[in-house]
Amino acid sequence: MTNNLHILILAAGQGTRMKSARPKVMHELAGLPMVGHVIKTAESLKPHCITVVVSPKQEEIATFAKPHKTAVQKKQLGTADAVKAGLAEIKAKTGKLLVLYGDGPLYTKQTLSKFLNTFEKSDAGLSFLGMHAKDPTGYGRMVTEGKELTKIVEEKDASTLVKKIDLCWTGVMCADIKKVRDWLPKIKNNNAAKEYYLTSLPEIADKTIYSVCSEEESLGANTRNELAVLEAKIQERLRSQAMTNGATLIDPTSVTFSHDTKIGQDVVIEPNVFFGAGVVIDDNVHIKGFSHIEQAHVKSGAVVGPYARLRPGTVLEQDSKIGNFVEVKNTTIGKGSKVNHLSYIGDTKVGSDSNIGAGTITCNYDGFDKHKSTIGDGVFVGSNSTLISPITLSDGSYIAAGSVITNDVSKDSLAFGRSRQAEKKGWAKTYRQSKKK
Repeated sequence: MTNNLHILILAAGQGTRMKSARPKVMHELAGLPMVGHVIKTAESLKPHCITVVVSPKQEEIATFAKPHKTAVQKKQLGTADAVKAGLAEIKAKTGKLLVLYGDGPLYTKQTLSKFLNTFEKSDAGLSFLGMHAKDPTGYGRMVTEGKELTKIVEEKDASTLVKKIDLCWTGVMCADIKKVRDWLPKIKNNNAAKEYYLTSLPEIADKTIYSVCSEEESLGANTRNELAVLEAKIQERLRSQAMTNGATLIDPTSVTFSHDTKIGQDVVIEPNVFFGAGVVIDDNVHIKGFSHIEQAHVKSGAVVGPYARLRPGTVLEQDSKIGNFVEVKNTTIGKGSKVNHLSYIGDTKVGSDSNIGAGTITCNYDGFDKHKSTIGDGVFVGSNSTLISPITLSDGSYIAAGSVITNDVSKDSLAFGRSRQAEKKGWAKTYRQSKKK
């Protein structure tokens, strides 16, 4: 833990351009709200505390941020006012203050650590993080002298010469807590919006330095289009991480990961696979195309898909197989067992080396409650069977194709539940002749 580092995450903005009833920072990227990505990065720095600044009606953010503290910015009067509200919750009189933004999810631990280390080694009381923008239009330009930042000029106030500067402020800053408490009351709101901005600080502080990060890390989202850009960037990182760690992605851009997906070595992932939250894929797994997996654990040697759906609570044991158009929910499929075609298996425990035939379903829901099924080791379930839960198929039992099974089946037995076949000779020929007349 870094006892002298305190992190503020500013998240009180309304995000009206998102056209949403939800707070902007609660819109998800890779299954996690934007502010969640910022919190995860902040936690990786091991600070003394993290405080999220919210507006009075943003209980959703405050609840999500727990166990971290929140501070309420009663009125949206600018970034400096937000920091002031956050500092009111931080009791420390000494230490470093790092200010991040709830809609800035792309900053890495490496970049922020370097930024903090540079500040710590300097004799400055304030440091701003900048980036060189390909198109600086709309950004505050950073005016520098050597290694020091003298001021930040907003676009509307910039001269033609200043507008040529491509070094722009990202919004991230680090400051000495004691000094910034003294500086904030000196910020004036003599601007059109009558708000208090952190961009005034370099002209108030005794010395301000700056560091530079990539423009990509500084990207935020104010619109749905910008949110889609961030999603693409996050997915690119997650795919790269999976491949770096030893997985093969045949068509990386068609694979979608969750922020918490865990992928082992020598995993092969075919095109158009979607991973929801809470998925763990062990080594040597093959996931075929167009499969959808969420809150599931797939163990070594298993094969999934194509067109398979693994729903929450699914565990595929070693060398098991889930084939095309199979849906599995809240079920453990035992070692070496197979469900190859067109089946639904829910709330079930399947033993090892069992085979579930095509078209088999477990009828686990009676309209009110879910019921459990148990299928033992070495069980063979014939195609198009209907298993009425709760039910137990004991080890080595066989279920005849087309059966509706309502009672438990004993070990090594054959069970069948279907009408006896009848035949009327010559009926088809007579029928066709009558139709021709």
